[in-house]
Amino acid sequence: MAPTLYAQEDGGFVIDKIIAKVDNYIVLKSELDRAYQDYVSNGGNPSSEARCQYLALLLRNKLMMAKAEIDSVVVSDSEVDANTQRRMDMILSQYGGSPVDLENKFGKTLEQIRLELRDQIREQMVVNEMQQHITKDLTVTPAETRRFFNRIPKDSLPFFSAEAEVAQIVKLAKISEAQKEATKMELIGLRNRILAGEDFATLAKQYSADPSVTINGGDMGFVGRGMMVPEFEAMSFKLKPGEISMPVETAFGLHIIQLLERRGNEYHSRHILMSPTPSEEDLEIAKKYLDSLRAVITKGDITFEKAAKEYSDDVETKGNGGYFIDGEGGTRVSVDELDPVVFFAVDSLEVGSISSPLKYRTDSGKEAVRILYYKSRVAPHQASLEVDWQRIQSATLNQKRNKALEKWFDKARNDVFISIDTSYDYCGILDN
Repeated sequence: MAPTLYAQEDGGFVIDKIIAKVDNYIVLKSELDRAYQDYVSNGGNPSSEARCQYLALLLRNKLMMAKAEIDSVVVSDSEVDANTQRRMDMILSQYGGSPVDLENKFGKTLEQIRLELRDQIREQMVVNEMQQHITKDLTVTPAETRRFFNRIPKDSLPFFSAEAEVAQIVKLAKISEAQKEATKMELIGLRNRILAGEDFATLAKQYSADPSVTINGGDMGFVGRGMMVPEFEAMSFKLKPGEISMPVETAFGLHIIQLLERRGNEYHSRHILMSPTPSEEDLEIAKKYLDSLRAVITKGDITFEKAAKEYSDDVETKGNGGYFIDGEGGTRVSVDELDPVVFFAVDSLEVGSISSPLKYRTDSGKEAVRILYYKSRVAPHQASLEVDWQRIQSATLNQKRNKALEKWFDKARNDVFISIDTSYDYCGILDN
């Protein structure tokens, strides 16, 4: 009989139990229930078959975790921590940045929520790493792509909405020394207030631009060498416990840092971050730069794609020649999925033209200017090899990867101990 657990939920207790084990990894009934309910909530048809499919998926994930230990496939703690922090920031923003509301909703402390989330994220990252490890050498030939497409019944071919190829070159507004100096003086003022007796965490929550401040009051906890940007780390190791630095510049902005404790190669610090904002003059300089670059591209001295790779400040798109990409890595993106600001900016352009420099704010909140290249547009259409080769090739590869993962599962399950609660025998997951 499966062990029974008791989990707290909304102030009461609900029964939970282990429904499967893969070596030292367990699948809880609550995990399966959540996955299945998400499927139903998103329009899936309720069925015992669907529940079995999700149980099989959870088992495969646990099997990958167990095999990752055997095969020494790991993810770094720093990557897990960084992803956890980003997810916590996102969750908090959904609750208006209120830790109290979040704790009340889940009936747990922020630290308990963070630790549970960290375990989930680590598992996701290890599973992704294992999947890449298993399928890294797979490719598909043109013949395989054609066979995949030709097996689709003509009346079942998908219909795609209008799509566009749009690229950008971004120039971040370079902040003038005058703007930096003004921000430094603000931070020095905060430093003086703390030295005069005001509470560091309170001021951090009021003034810091670090989104995690709502959770930690600027406290970064203990970290080891190499986990923070070099300038932050170097200053933290220079300070004495309790000492507060003068403003320090990093890629994130300007900080004042207080060292709380140091033990060997680890240190415990807290900080207040301020990001200097560019002036209108700073933005105008960026605009003139892109005006000149646009003229060079229009003249034909350099392609837009090459200019994006060499001169764009946007890390996410410059490697793609400036192009926005869809979920499969293609440069043709459904107009429904394009950023509405981008769509409306290019909608008035002729295909093949480049926009004038446009001011905008990046996802990270930085002031910038960009030019947009409207390369092509495809009208709504039914899937075809001629128009949708890249998308069909990607679907072919995904099918091949899924088959490889299924084959791997059948082989790998013999290397570990697997047990499933008898109430799920009808799923036939371990049947040969």
